[in-house]
Amino acid sequence: MGLTGTVLAIDAGNSKTDVALVGPDGTVLGAARGDGFRPPEAGVAAAVAGLVPIVAEASARAGLDGAVRAGHVQACLANADLPVEEAELTAQIERLGWAPSVTVANDTFALLRAGLPDGPEPAGVAVVCGAGINCSGVAPGGKVARFPAIGRISGDWGGGGCLAEEALWWAARADDGRGEPSELARALPAHFGLPGMPALIEALHLGRLPAARRHELAPVLFAVAEAGDPVARALVARQAEEIVAMARVALARLGLLEAEVPVVLGGGVLAARHPLLHERVLTRLAECAPKAVPVVVTARPVLGAALLGLDRLGAPAGAYGALRGAYA
Repeated sequence: MGLTGTVLAIDAGNSKTDVALVGPDGTVLGAARGDGFRPPEAGVAAAVAGLVPIVAEASARAGLDGAVRAGHVQACLANADLPVEEAELTAQIERLGWAPSVTVANDTFALLRAGLPDGPEPAGVAVVCGAGINCSGVAPGGKVARFPAIGRISGDWGGGGCLAEEALWWAARADDGRGEPSELARALPAHFGLPGMPALIEALHLGRLPAARRHELAPVLFAVAEAGDPVARALVARQAEEIVAMARVALARLGLLEAEVPVVLGGGVLAARHPLLHERVLTRLAECAPKAVPVVVTARPVLGAALLGLDRLGAPAGAYGALRGAYA
């Protein structure tokens, strides 16, 4: 069924995928959620194939029969970190025939667009701190700033996965005497009902605790930090510095350090507004970019993907308010 002027918006992160069919007036016609999007593990073709049933579910919820033919596909995807990856993902999605045009961008651009005002030539920077960490920005005229954000080889530090690993490292050393004493050595194994770090190390090493459960340790780290543990507090402080460093560099690249523009903060770690982290980010950001306006976005990032799609199709002004209202 043809849907001229309709956006097929996809926001696919490492842990979950959201799809929405959005009409030209901003109405959400149908939406669906599925599993995470991981081309490095599954391969590009298989990862894109995994989007098909989620799109089909959104289509069914919109009351559509048969194949969807939207006006534009806007896909904001995790692991679309390099131009060559964006091109490969675009080609794979184009083969599915969902729309005459397809735009693929890194998923940070969905958060960025969700936090920017609607209108011509929006400008600002977004930092995502969820499972990982990344940053993107745009200046008037369309100039873009971004980072490869593919891990330590591209200079990255932070996000829930990194924080969990750091907490384990410091807890192990606190327990065996190689490092500073820390409440982490008790709190991390206690979270899993284990008596101590040796038991936790063994359970993780032998697979009795799935590796995927390590992400549960980031909130434990924040709780220990809030209680005053110096080791945990140092990790939270470093995370704040990394977030601000990304924002500062992106603003500088775009010539926006002295401009009153949004710095959009999102992802699970930032959206939780952990007091120690949140306040330090605001303080340090005010020091290096005093005119920047911090904005925490908690709406599903598929909102940003849909807004980008409306931009592409030249939607009327009222469509933006209707769409934002649906995700308020």
